Amino acid sequence: MRLALLLILTCAPAFAQDLDDRHLPVIPRTPAETAKISPVLAPPTDFSKPEPFEAKPAGAATVRDIATADAFSQHSANMPFEAEMNFKLGNALFRKTWVAAPSSTLASDGLGPLYNARACQDCHLKDGRGHTPPAPDASRVSMFLRLSIPGGPVPDGIADWIATSPDPTYGGQLQDLAAPGHAAEGRMDVTWTETPVTLADGTTVSLRAPGYAFSDPAYGPAASDLLLSPRVAPQMIGLGLLEAIPAGDILARADEDDANGDGISGRPQIVPSTEFGVPMLGRFGLKAGAPTVKEQSAGAFAGDMGLSTWLHPDPWGDCTTGEPTCIDAPHGQEPEVRDGLEVDRQSLDLVTFYARNLGVPERRGIDDPTVLRGKEVFYATGCQSCHQPKFVTNRLTDQPEQSFQLIWPYTDLLLHDMGPGLADNRPEGRATGSEWKTPPLWGIGLTEQVSGHSEFLHDGRARSLLEAILWHGGEAQSQRDTVANLQPEDRAALLAFLGSL
Repeated sequence: MRLALLLILTCAPAFAQDLDDRHLPVIPRTPAETAKISPVLAPPTDFSKPEPFEAKPAGAATVRDIATADAFSQHSANMPFEAEMNFKLGNALFRKTWVAAPSSTLASDGLGPLYNARACQDCHLKDGRGHTPPAPDASRVSMFLRLSIPGGPVPDGIADWIATSPDPTYGGQLQDLAAPGHAAEGRMDVTWTETPVTLADGTTVSLRAPGYAFSDPAYGPAASDLLLSPRVAPQMIGLGLLEAIPAGDILARADEDDANGDGISGRPQIVPSTEFGVPMLGRFGLKAGAPTVKEQSAGAFAGDMGLSTWLHPDPWGDCTTGEPTCIDAPHGQEPEVRDGLEVDRQSLDLVTFYARNLGVPERRGIDDPTVLRGKEVFYATGCQSCHQPKFVTNRLTDQPEQSFQLIWPYTDLLLHDMGPGLADNRPEGRATGSEWKTPPLWGIGLTEQVSGHSEFLHDGRARSLLEAILWHGGEAQSQRDTVANLQPEDRAALLAFLGSL
């Protein structure tokens, strides 16, 4: 039974009453559970030792720390044995290489004809972060450009929606690969400009500012008012736990008008749900443009690979009427096979199950004095204002891996204005051109181990965690400036703490 959210908190937006957890089989919390949770989520007062359960960022779903690139590819530790086959089948589909139609491989055809990747894992290599160009291996560059133009329809029931539309010819995403006989839409060009920043102690850090261009358009000129937004594929761990956080607990942290005067005014992203047909809380994507793991997965099948699902049934993916050869090309839909789709319901469900259950590794060095000092600096600087450390997930009837877990994702899943330096100037839903969803920090210290690099932020411009912090502006300008003015030992401790996550 899918139960609506019972508690509407007064500090949440007025439309919070329409936002529930209908995507989950929720068992409402009892008053006793609510009373028990409140002190568990309170901020720490003693930084001389770890907090209870801090070593397990995903609760009982936490997986062991393994010192290989497969650290993000383990299933939830509390997964019932009988469910492991579904995880393995989902993994096989996630790694599956699709081919263009027509093909003798009917179970794997339908790719494109215009696309960005041939497999989910092409972008989320080892279930970790993508690479920015240039990469040592060009096939490992997993970055693309979102496209839109101002103006367009506004969904019913969503306040402050900023109207945009896909480019009339090139759609909502630049497809830089194509099936045989077709031309790719064009190429993404990236240029970098280095700018030195001097910290209070005299340390100089060079920040690289990117510039993006859509070059060699194959199907005619793009719109003159085209807006570009670069995206690097994010890590995949802990998605099901983020999906299981009660909507009311996320909305409770929203403060759109900064009523408490702390300079932080997180806003919920509200998006129309394709599956449920109503506005829902956005949780996934760099601007929280998808409400559930399933809708995020279906959107990637359509936008990244040109594969149809029941949520996006067009077999040509992101192609438009301005690209008729793409729409008229052979596709992989068979009327009596795979639900008449290229990715049938069962396959989408298996990929969703896999993505939902990629485990978060246990913390490392949590009782190290330097890490504990770095945690204290993290709180003293105010980083936890957006990177909310802890939540307790909903109690669920048939998702034991995500049910009633104390988790430590270090995100509030809200939109924040990050200032002009990080602005892509491309709105998405309620998000302005300078707003981004707070990314979760769990696993961030394993990025180089898993992905082979240390590139951060939405477009990978930051080559270290310190560079990522120094790019912060807008609502985080005060925190950024505080870090820039730290004593070297405190700054090193802060970075050690982040590296332990």
